Amino acid sequence: MGIREACGVVGIYSHEQVSYDIFTALRVLQHRGQESAGISVFDDGITTHKGMGLVTEVFTPEILRMLKGNVGIGHVRYSTEGASVQRNAQPIEMSTTIGEMALGHNGELVNASDLREEYKEKGWAFFSNTDSELIIRILAKELHDGRDPVSAIKRTMDQISGSYSLVLLINNRLFAIRDPLGIKPLVIGKRGSTYMVASETVVFDALGAEMIRDVHPGEIVEISGNGISSYRTPTPKHTAHCFFEWVYFARSDSIIDGVLVYDVRRKIGNILAREHPVEADLVIPVPDSGRAYALGYSEESGIKYAEGLIKNRYVDRTFIMPEQKMREFNVSLKLNPIKSMIDGKRIVLVDDSIVRGTTMGRIVSMLRKAGAKEVHVRIGCPKIIAPCYLGIDMKTREQLIAARNDVDAIRRNIGADSLGYLSIDGLIEAIGKPREDLCLGCITGEYPVQIKGERLRGQRVLDRYIQIGLHKKE
Repeated sequence: MGIREACGVVGIYSHEQVSYDIFTALRVLQHRGQESAGISVFDDGITTHKGMGLVTEVFTPEILRMLKGNVGIGHVRYSTEGASVQRNAQPIEMSTTIGEMALGHNGELVNASDLREEYKEKGWAFFSNTDSELIIRILAKELHDGRDPVSAIKRTMDQISGSYSLVLLINNRLFAIRDPLGIKPLVIGKRGSTYMVASETVVFDALGAEMIRDVHPGEIVEISGNGISSYRTPTPKHTAHCFFEWVYFARSDSIIDGVLVYDVRRKIGNILAREHPVEADLVIPVPDSGRAYALGYSEESGIKYAEGLIKNRYVDRTFIMPEQKMREFNVSLKLNPIKSMIDGKRIVLVDDSIVRGTTMGRIVSMLRKAGAKEVHVRIGCPKIIAPCYLGIDMKTREQLIAARNDVDAIRRNIGADSLGYLSIDGLIEAIGKPREDLCLGCITGEYPVQIKGERLRGQRVLDRYIQIGLHKKE
């Protein structure tokens, strides 16, 4: 497809060493970012180890033994704001007047450039070009001004705009913070006396923990030996959960904001079959993300499901290849058709989305060379017509084939006999949440936060903010 996944974060507070559990959690979240990985732990000071590459490439048993502490955070990254280089790897660590801090961030700030220029004029210097560094530096300033950590976090949230799910160490205190719109996921789990937060619930499955609940939009959660303390901040009337978490980012066995991802994808396949029926012999998914969609399409249509494309699981990191021609060639390394199954057949090819169209075009061509009589492409996401400014690697309309072409032109471009996209209404039906509670910016061109030159979705940002709660123990 060509989209790079969202970052993954984890935080754990325990009475035992946490580095091995964080390492396991990061391996589970590896699908959310493969550029870099890092762990920070507290034991009479914060110790951080991070590097470029996969989790198993960055950490060895010796390094994990060195990372001693019963509280810590971890991060896997792909870059949306800031280049893919070592200095931008996370967690970001910083010394302050009240001690040490470390931060892991999933998301993207829409006012990062303005904030960076504002603080540069005040004499600030930055060691990276990530929006995550902005967050921790603003927080350090608020702490330096004498505020307690929770007040400093609230003041920081007042200044930043965009998507953020954060894990934060301030000395031995562990915090989890979610933006007021709840754009990126963040969940709380428990195993005995060990508490944890993570980007996806599959972390808890791997660690033998149970999910407690989601971190609420606009909530600051502190996790300690006494359990969970919750601090609420002003939030708008509606959320803006990123629909792409259900369509592509999250693992199928994760529960995102109360909804099982696998169920959504299967329902999308059902709805696709109703919206775009076709006479065919086989329904074939683009592995791995297309499987649940294709199964749902097969169930609803009665057309036989088959695994007609086999994936080479050891060729995953195509985005690091420097030239487009090499990336396109890598599609042939990643997927191989079963010719005896495809030859002479009318194929329904099901995938999660089309962004640039180049990968889908090569897959359709691959099926035709394998003898497919017809290739009908069905896509489990509506047309992507606008950039994402909130954490997906789709920054310009020029790179989006649907921003400048109608469906028939895209069909011709990819070489398919027919092409059907899921409708926006169908997407909302499958997710089962109100339209007003989803971020649909990349498929509608209307965004939940103010972005220069773009349309704000139908809300008056300030007027819809309400003060809810102050502090409670759970």
